[in-house]
Amino acid sequence: MRIYPHLLQGTLLISLSLLLSGCISVDPNTAAQQIAAHSGLTSEKFDSDPYPIVGWHRIVPPVKTLHVYIEGDGFAWKNRTTPSDNPTPRNPVGLKLAAADKHASVLYLARPCQFIGPPLPARCSANIWTQERFSPAVIDAMNAALNRAVQRYPGVKIDLIGYSGGGNIAALLAARRSDVRSLRTVAGNLDVAYVNALHHVTPMPAAKSAIESAPALRSLPQIHFSGGDDTTVPPAVARRFQQAVGENCTRVETIGGMAHGSDWANVWPQLLAQGLPGC
Repeated sequence: MRIYPHLLQGTLLISLSLLLSGCISVDPNTAAQQIAAHSGLTSEKFDSDPYPIVGWHRIVPPVKTLHVYIEGDGFAWKNRTTPSDNPTPRNPVGLKLAAADKHASVLYLARPCQFIGPPLPARCSANIWTQERFSPAVIDAMNAALNRAVQRYPGVKIDLIGYSGGGNIAALLAARRSDVRSLRTVAGNLDVAYVNALHHVTPMPAAKSAIESAPALRSLPQIHFSGGDDTTVPPAVARRFQQAVGENCTRVETIGGMAHGSDWANVWPQLLAQGLPGC
């Protein structure tokens, strides 16, 4: 494990950071559209049964490799006991990471029912972004949306990147797909039961957890980034996952000074440029 205490001193993506800081008073949907437009990302909605999923993409043919980003849990709870009325993230870190990526072809997938409405369709009930956010039905819907996107590019290889709870989904998708060539997570919740116990919240019996799919990921090159100041998904989560998967193809990095919702996009080009572990 390597620790990078000084990445926050970089000056990359200053214009994007200024844009994002100006989005605080804008509603989340408009803010996301501004982030996407600034980086040339085009919106698309995937009606994946049973949940609608919004995406943004920037594609330059021919598409041989595709960087796929999966958003975090979003605004799931108003407080510890009250679910939100709409899961659209106030700080869409996953979208910001996608916007900071200079790869030719990038696809971002929000989580079910994020960036939709108001009003939300009837099938978007609060359990989808709370107790059932990692349920088999949600994972299937995310996989279906990804299938619809990549079927346009025969033979494409996918590099999966997930933020927070999106890291869990990215790992679960990687375990079931044959077109994934690498996995990266940022503050990834890769051990759902452990994180829930850490915060003394109600267990999620229906949740699928990446750590349970560790055997299927042992030969996949992967890096898991954690924030040194992250108390939501602390670095211990990534280390537990690495122990389960094995160290042959897996590396964990702790980035000093970074909390869960910090400006990961500002340091992302440097982190993305790191070589993947050899297997």
